[in-house]
Amino acid sequence: MVALMAVLAWAAPSEAKPWVAGTGAVLLAVFLAVSLYRHRQIRRLAEEIDEVLHSGRTVDFSNCREGDVAVLANELSKMVSRLSRTRDQLSRERNALADSLADVSHQIRTPLTAITLMLPVVERADDARERKRAVRELESMIERVSWLVTTLLKIAKVDAGAMHVEQREVRAAEVARRAVAPLATAMDLRDVNLVLELDEAATFQGDAPWTAEAVENIAKNCMEHTPPGGTVTVAVSEDALATTIAVSDTGPGIAPEDLPHIFERFYRGGAVEEANVAQPAGFGIGLSLAQALVSAQDGTLRASNNPAGGARFEIAFPKLVV
Repeated sequence: MVALMAVLAWAAPSEAKPWVAGTGAVLLAVFLAVSLYRHRQIRRLAEEIDEVLHSGRTVDFSNCREGDVAVLANELSKMVSRLSRTRDQLSRERNALADSLADVSHQIRTPLTAITLMLPVVERADDARERKRAVRELESMIERVSWLVTTLLKIAKVDAGAMHVEQREVRAAEVARRAVAPLATAMDLRDVNLVLELDEAATFQGDAPWTAEAVENIAKNCMEHTPPGGTVTVAVSEDALATTIAVSDTGPGIAPEDLPHIFERFYRGGAVEEANVAQPAGFGIGLSLAQALVSAQDGTLRASNNPAGGARFEIAFPKLVV
């Protein structure tokens, strides 16, 4: 710019040189002012981005104006906003993972500690019946750890999208029978009655094995919260909108403060259980797995309380064509 004005002043006639020099000085001043203004804009923009990235300050869109720098600022603001949301999401996921790992380690450590304490009892037991009882307790604790690990692996498969789900016509009554069959002995030992109310014609589009596992986890949870002499009911019904598999019990029900969290992993509930209800042996992930398995099949799982008392879990598979 300066070189151009110097050439023009040298080539201009002598009487025009003062005018050319004055005009050049004005243009030079305007050029320097604009350059300084743009430099300050870019520097301020760089400082704002640095503050957002390092101090967590939110992006302010109130100063958006027309112009190249404003367009650049807006695009950078969008990018920084996306980065900020990604950072927050990663932070939440990291905290959730840390909490889950802490819960897993605690849940595994508890039965392992009990196993460690039981081993000397087995070794020192002189009476055959006492030794047999201790061995049964050890087997039960080992089964709990095995169930926990297996369930966590299944949840991980669902989260990773690695679970293969078939979509074929399934008879809901057969799924219900398959689900409760492994629990028959446990219910007899707990003196819990099992009632099946099945619509044999009810069908849905889904995966029979995964649905049976979801129903089994729900029925197991209901059994563990039902006092001796109580009843767990599994009902299958179908209407024009959906096929429903409902599992209910005659236990104390679900506390209102626990209902919003009932499907959260490792959530055990804050309400005090009734004295005549056996202490649940689960780890707070059975219902979470059930919901994940149902959701993977485009179904819904809801929890509520029966008006007459007890908990109710309802799986619904909407009809694809009404």
